[in-house]
Amino acid sequence: MADESIATEPGPLITTDGQVQWAGLLMGPGTDYWIAAEGLTGWEELPALDTSDADRPVGHGGWPGSQWAQARTVTAQVWFAPDPDAGPEAVRDALRALRAATAVRDEEEWLAVRLHGETLAVRARVTQRVVPTDRQFAASRLAKMTLQWKASDPRRYEAVGRRDTAGLPQPEAGLTWPLSWPLAWGAPSSTGDLAVQNDGSAPAHPVITFTGPCTRPRLANRTSGDWLEYAIALAPDDELAVDTAEGTVMFNGTASRRHTATPGSAPEESFTLPSGTSQLSFRAASGGEGATATITWRRAEW
Repeated sequence: MADESIATEPGPLITTDGQVQWAGLLMGPGTDYWIAAEGLTGWEELPALDTSDADRPVGHGGWPGSQWAQARTVTAQVWFAPDPDAGPEAVRDALRALRAATAVRDEEEWLAVRLHGETLAVRARVTQRVVPTDRQFAASRLAKMTLQWKASDPRRYEAVGRRDTAGLPQPEAGLTWPLSWPLAWGAPSSTGDLAVQNDGSAPAHPVITFTGPCTRPRLANRTSGDWLEYAIALAPDDELAVDTAEGTVMFNGTASRRHTATPGSAPEESFTLPSGTSQLSFRAASGGEGATATITWRRAEW
C-alpha cells in the first residue's frame, strides 16, 4: 500500500454499522441509498483462487502447489430512496451524486464497509451500475439498483493505517567512573529492531522509507528470513521509498533506484508482513544517528 493511502484513510464518512462508502458517496442507514436485504456478495467470501497443483502421473490425486487469489468482485443491491418529502431538485442531486461516484475511471479508490464495529476496505473500480428506470422509479423515486466493483488486490485492509520507525543501532553509554557495584553499562539509545504486528488473516505489503545519513541501508525480517538492501548512499535529506506492493524503489520521490538492490535482496513484491508478529532489523554499512527506517502498513484480511 502506498504511503499516501495511509494519510487518506478509507471510509471517513462512515459513522454506523451497515454503512458503505465508495469514494465520496455514503450508502446505508441515514442516506438516500439504502442497502437492500440481500446486502453485499463477494465481501466476506474468499476470492477465486489460481493454483499450481499438479496431478500425479501414476497414482491417485496430485501434488499441492501454490495458491494465488484472483481479483475480488463485490456486488451490492442498493435502493435508490431519496426523502419522499424532498422536492424534485433533491432527487436530481442524489441521482447526479450517484452518477458522479460511479463514473468510469482508470484509478482505483477505496470501497469501505463497516460491519459489527469493524471497517475494512479495498481499492477498487466500478464495473457495473444498473438502475431500473421503470414505472416505480418514475412514480415513487424508488429504484432497486445493482452496483458492482472489482478490486485488483483482493485483500481487505483496516481503515486506520499503522506506522513505526527504527533508527540505526547506537552504542551503550559505557561505564561511569568511578566504578560502583553493580556495574551499569547504560542502555543503547536505539537497537535498530522493531516488532511489527499484522493481526489479520492475510499477508500485508508494507511501505519502507529509508532516510539518511547512511550507506547501503538494509531491512531484514528475522521472522521470515527475507531482507531488502540497496547499494546507495543517502544524505541527511534523502529518502528511499520502497513500495513492496507496487514493487517500486523511489529516490526522493522522483527517480527509480530498484537497480541498486544488492545480490540476495528479496524481490520487493515478495517482502511481506505475514500474519502475526514480524521481528524487523534496520542496519546499514555506515550511518549517522539521524538515519531511520519507517515502516507503514495496514492489517490485511482475506
